[in-house]
Amino acid sequence: MPKILRFTRFTRFSLRDLLVAAGPAAVAILATCLLAYWLVDPSPPRRVVIGTGQENSAYEALGKQYAASLEKFGITVELRSSLGSRENLQRLRDPDSGIDIAFVQSGSTGQEEAERSGLVSLGSLFTEPVWLFTRRELTRLSQLKGMRINVGPEGTGVPDLFRKILEVNGVEAGALRLDMLQNTPATVALLEGRIDGLVFSSAPDAPLIQMLLQTPGIRLFDFAQAEAYTRRFPFLTHVTLPRGIVDLGRDLPPKDYHLIAPTATLVARESLHPALVDLLVQSADRIHGDAGWFQKKGEFPTASYTEIPVAAAAAKFYQGDQPFLQRYLPFWLANFLQRMWVVVVALGALILPLSRIIPPLYVWKVRSRVYRWYGQLREVEQAVEEAPPERRPDVHAVQLQRLNEIEERVNRISIPLSFADELYGLRSHINFVRRRLLSPRADDGRASLQQ
Repeated sequence: MPKILRFTRFTRFSLRDLLVAAGPAAVAILATCLLAYWLVDPSPPRRVVIGTGQENSAYEALGKQYAASLEKFGITVELRSSLGSRENLQRLRDPDSGIDIAFVQSGSTGQEEAERSGLVSLGSLFTEPVWLFTRRELTRLSQLKGMRINVGPEGTGVPDLFRKILEVNGVEAGALRLDMLQNTPATVALLEGRIDGLVFSSAPDAPLIQMLLQTPGIRLFDFAQAEAYTRRFPFLTHVTLPRGIVDLGRDLPPKDYHLIAPTATLVARESLHPALVDLLVQSADRIHGDAGWFQKKGEFPTASYTEIPVAAAAAKFYQGDQPFLQRYLPFWLANFLQRMWVVVVALGALILPLSRIIPPLYVWKVRSRVYRWYGQLREVEQAVEEAPPERRPDVHAVQLQRLNEIEERVNRISIPLSFADELYGLRSHINFVRRRLLSPRADDGRASLQQ
């Protein structure tokens, strides 16, 4: 046997005995970790589906921004267009639709209905003013009677909202001719004079809104009683479109316009992974946190202005309780540690007593490889002591042969160097028993290995 191989037989510790001693505990800890990982579910899904809105709408543009933000963290986003808030809500209520998150306008549902459907809000993102564009100047909504006004498809929240607005103004919906075209064809129809007006509810940066605000001959209705509307409808807010905000050089608009505005909210199923909720609200903070036409810096996103219960993880964020680890660690690692900390503490409580049990168990396991041969030595002694005097020579011869076999096998034992005294002690005791067998008259067995 090469010297290096012979040397490796004698080491400071025995890997085999260590594995035997610590193996069951390691398996138990690993099983606990796997079970906890399955129960805690620390990893969010790598793919989500977001319901947006119509073509050229603010929801469509926002969906692309959220997709770009989440893809930085390795999450693939699929965007699905829709007619608007009502259709998005219907898809969220349907577990087979595949929609995980969607943009929904405030006032589209109630708190009880949202709770019953298992929906949660991730916060209000921005105000969505009601834009009423017409081909002639109007001062009162009652002047719309007999006109042809497009209110958008029934899948949006605008038709119901506009009917409520007409109702509080004493105008019956039947007094108007309401069209249900989507935003883009409705805008074309307005520009061509085929309809008299159209109603949007959208952020001001939507391309169609920007175009209509700068189109000659198209008038924006001024909701001079905007503050009164907010008293009648709690989900509405009063916002002001400042003079010149569209184009200071051309002084567009030429005056301040008062508008009424619901808010756009990000809605999800309550089963959405909390880590994904954290990512979404952080993305919302980056996308909507700056100052805008109708908001101050830091005013949005917010947990206010929504009738849908706010998700617990989102509420913590809005209260300023941003996950500590995510400030310093990559998202995936921070999320893993954040959700597994309970398991880590539990494992610490489990490992502490195990750390006191395993070392003595390891020592016992190593020593047992030596001590078990003492039983063989005791059997040799008992065989000699119990043999009748006339048969003792034959018994001695047999037991000497057995003793030689024991010694040969003991010489092949490999134990750590720190336990070498145990092995040499065993070998000296074998020689002690041999001497007794070779001198059967000496001491008649009063001295024994056990003494």
